[in-house]
Amino acid sequence: MTFYPVILAGGSGERFWPLSRKSKPKQFLTLESSGRSLLQTTAERLTAGQGGLERLMIVTANEHRGHVLEHLPDLPLENLLVEPTPRDTAAAILYGALTVHRDDPDAVMGVFPADHRVDDPDAFHAVLARAVEYARTHDALVTLGMTPSYPATGYGYIEQGDEDGGSGVYRVQRFTEKPDADLARDFLNTGRYLWNSGMFIWRAEVILNAFETLVPELYGPMLEASRQRGGLRHVYPTLPKISVDYAILERARNVAVIPASFGWDDLGDWNALERLLKGDGGNVAVGRHVSLDTGGAIMYTTGGEDLIATIGLEDVVVVRAGDVTLVVRKDRTQDIKKVVAQLKDNPELARFA
Repeated sequence: MTFYPVILAGGSGERFWPLSRKSKPKQFLTLESSGRSLLQTTAERLTAGQGGLERLMIVTANEHRGHVLEHLPDLPLENLLVEPTPRDTAAAILYGALTVHRDDPDAVMGVFPADHRVDDPDAFHAVLARAVEYARTHDALVTLGMTPSYPATGYGYIEQGDEDGGSGVYRVQRFTEKPDADLARDFLNTGRYLWNSGMFIWRAEVILNAFETLVPELYGPMLEASRQRGGLRHVYPTLPKISVDYAILERARNVAVIPASFGWDDLGDWNALERLLKGDGGNVAVGRHVSLDTGGAIMYTTGGEDLIATIGLEDVVVVRAGDVTLVVRKDRTQDIKKVVAQLKDNPELARFA
């Protein structure tokens, strides 16, 4: 059985606005000193030791096709799966699974977001190898669960059940969406809960069977469309918009989880810069800055000659990107999406979205 990594690169990354825009979402940004975009870094991590991109597949939105090819020029064109319109992760993963299964009916496929960070690639590859081997020999939907280091409220959680022998693989008891702070602390104290990383490994045949059984209204039209030239273009906009978590994982009985620690971060919003960079005097800054009586601030400017100056501020994010300046409290960064939605609804301001 051959392993095929599938990267989901169709997201909008609105919580990194205004650096991330509709025309260039988060997965194409460079946030670290390596000079590599998040998509490039993810692709390199997943193809290490494979000698090329022949088995790597990218699922992306139609408007981002050019960006993907710009960042991964050696990607075979047939490995670029373009969604006519976004329909959330269930449709994107089904698209990938149908393609992988068509090319290799015995394949093991992995699903990975394009915009996550991994600090310890060796530990990541060790966990991935264990997951791939388990998926080869079991009819299981394997998830990678991150061992939590603090009571995060921005992640979904997975409750571990019984271990399968001494394999280090556990049955999943349940999934819980983003909890409040009190519940997150309770989860952490039990030692049984893991962060849901959004990374999955399974045989293509097994996930297709799950789609056929649990989401026939998605599976049937997609299967038929995949057999017709240009069929996806007509069918895709009519598909139900649903995540793979709701469609499959929270309902299937053959879901397993492998606890893992390899320095994972989903880079969900601007607060992630504090985890990426070491601050000076409690502040984190990219670009020129001057601060007076300012603490716990995140400052970012894309203009090499621009300057950000702050006075008497605490726990804020200040971003200057092109023609937009954002100032937000760090505990309100999740609301950036609401501002972007307002911009999209205003014809006079939509160009800033």
